[in-house]
Amino acid sequence: MDRRGESANALEQMLSAAMAAAQAGDRGAYRGLLRACMPVIAATARGKGLTGEAVEDVVQETLLTIHRARASYDPARPFLPWLRAIAQRRTIDALRLRKRRAPEAHDPVAYEAYADDTLPAAGQGIEARERDARLARAIAALPEGQRQAVEQLSLREHSLKEAAAITGRSTGAIKVNLHRALKALRTALAKDRSDGHV
Repeated sequence: MDRRGESANALEQMLSAAMAAAQAGDRGAYRGLLRACMPVIAATARGKGLTGEAVEDVVQETLLTIHRARASYDPARPFLPWLRAIAQRRTIDALRLRKRRAPEAHDPVAYEAYADDTLPAAGQGIEARERDARLARAIAALPEGQRQAVEQLSLREHSLKEAAAITGRSTGAIKVNLHRALKALRTALAKDRSDGHV
């Protein structure tokens, strides 16, 4: 096996182990996993022709998808193909969005209207990504039961009954966990605001 193959194999083993540890509740392994995924995601996005802020958007969207779908990852299967499939889907979403928003180059009026109406204010995209990243970190820091309640009810929009069936917890426990999770998230995000981060 050449060095490139050895490097990919080592990355696969490291990411698979980190994901298994994260699924078992190891928050440090989860944070490390997300950091290690970022260059892989960025390379996938760049490989499809995205640049600059569009790559950063794909990285953030992919990390959020991983966060939402991490319970669905099967540790018996390789991690990198799973990660790359998610990154490719988010990249395709970004390319479609870009295509829908592109003005007609030969129509100056359409171009000016597009430029005036759809461009975010300076820094707005960065602030939104930072808010999303802080929210993802705050959710990841919740105890398992609270995190599952938020993921199932708020992020995946399952019913209380569906969430109970998926998590194996009673509907009463899911309600209590969601209430506690929302309170903890409000506190964590309020602290971020008071520290000047939001």
